[in-house]
Amino acid sequence: MTGSNPELDVLVVGAGPTGLALAAQLYAFGVRARLVDRQDDRVHESRALAIQPRTLEVLAPLGVSDELVAGGNPAVQLRIHAPGRVVAVPLFDLGLDDTAYPYLLFLSQAETERILEEHLRRSAAAVERGVELIDLNCGADAAVATLRYRDGREEVVSARYVVGCDGARSTVRRLAGIPFEGSAYPQTFVLADLEADGIEPDAAHVFLSERGMLFFFPLGKPATWRLLAMRPPTDPTPPDAPVSLDQVQAIADTYTRGTVRLHDPVWMTNFRLQHRAATHYRAGLVFLAGDAAHIHSPAGAQGMNTGIQDAVNLGWKLARVLHGTGDPALLDTYEPERAPVGKMVLRFTDRAFTMATSTNRVVRCPHPARTGGDPARSEARGRARLLLPHGLAARHPLPAQPAVPGRPEPAAQRPQGRRPTTRRPHRPRWTAEHAAPGRGRARMAPAAVRTAQQMGRRGRNATRRSLRRPHHRAPRQRAEHQRRAV
Repeated sequence: MTGSNPELDVLVVGAGPTGLALAAQLYAFGVRARLVDRQDDRVHESRALAIQPRTLEVLAPLGVSDELVAGGNPAVQLRIHAPGRVVAVPLFDLGLDDTAYPYLLFLSQAETERILEEHLRRSAAAVERGVELIDLNCGADAAVATLRYRDGREEVVSARYVVGCDGARSTVRRLAGIPFEGSAYPQTFVLADLEADGIEPDAAHVFLSERGMLFFFPLGKPATWRLLAMRPPTDPTPPDAPVSLDQVQAIADTYTRGTVRLHDPVWMTNFRLQHRAATHYRAGLVFLAGDAAHIHSPAGAQGMNTGIQDAVNLGWKLARVLHGTGDPALLDTYEPERAPVGKMVLRFTDRAFTMATSTNRVVRCPHPARTGGDPARSEARGRARLLLPHGLAARHPLPAQPAVPGRPEPAAQRPQGRRPTTRRPHRPRWTAEHAAPGRGRARMAPAAVRTAQQMGRRGRNATRRSLRRPHHRAPRQRAEHQRRAV
């Protein structure tokens, strides 16, 4: 095997959602690719929970988006449980009218991977499981990888490019010498896929308390509910300790006051969250995508979606360069286009996570009762707090993603790779409307706000009076006024 005549176009390492999406696109464009994964089977836990509209758009040319929509739930609402009150709001008001998928689709990662893997199988492609990358050396024209099978056999393969989609502990990233900078959050969380009695189905639920939040997300498969809760800061349980149903029930009782009963767990674990990013998404013939390039908290359902969009951005560029229809410099656009998205997601999820885990009630989330007595306005205020960023504005025109051979281009497909940012009109927090008779919200304004409003009115009135006095005019205006007076 020589570097001048590689046997593969692309070696994809890691068969999670990112690797599956990348392999599916490469096979659709006729690229010689292999997809290997060190695990013996795909995940069967829920893990990532939702698919964003843009992800459904970029997967539509492959013909899998309709199947994903059919298996998911696009109409989930949120129930906010606070002492003495429950507020129902739409989970995410995306406000999109230019897409065929104007919703957040609730579908577990296990089902997403199953659908993508079955699509690959229908394309006469397969995931090679139980195959681990143990060494990687890159030359000028090819990368030479050493693969180890479960039975101890080793194989040396050469490829034009290698893409690491192998997660936060990426072997590809380590062998390529790309630093992974960031840190871990101090909190320990409990995650469980299970059944629960006492909460309304087909809705997401969050229980608020002084210690934080408890979430229930509707899954359907592999269990009806996904539970997510933060352990108390004083809890000494290590992240790698096993979790029992009694422990999870005790944690849930502190949030729900014993109103929710848990049973039939499918999967339970402790875990710690991290926020890290690779310093580069490319090192010569090696690329990183998904969690191998960036990892963060699950706030906003961004992780799996960002990884799949990384894969789609990189996949068609690799195909064009490998087929000779694109300049090799096209691959240099991958990092400048995707790294800002990864950084934006890291900032957004870090802020959302900090608010959600804060013990300060004002920082974390205002009490639903503070939204006032107007149900419509209360719903609007709650919805505004739950808006998600749905992309970055394109800084320069991006080349169009080509249509998959043999498939018509979907109507929802955009010519550019990122959704332009939609800005909503600014609305002041306190206006004259809130001080009108019968509006109880003015009485809830903090004293400092009321004082500032009064000072502002007095200051404006004083300014109007002073402008009528000659000594407050500009020198030339004052001289003209005095001349006319004489």
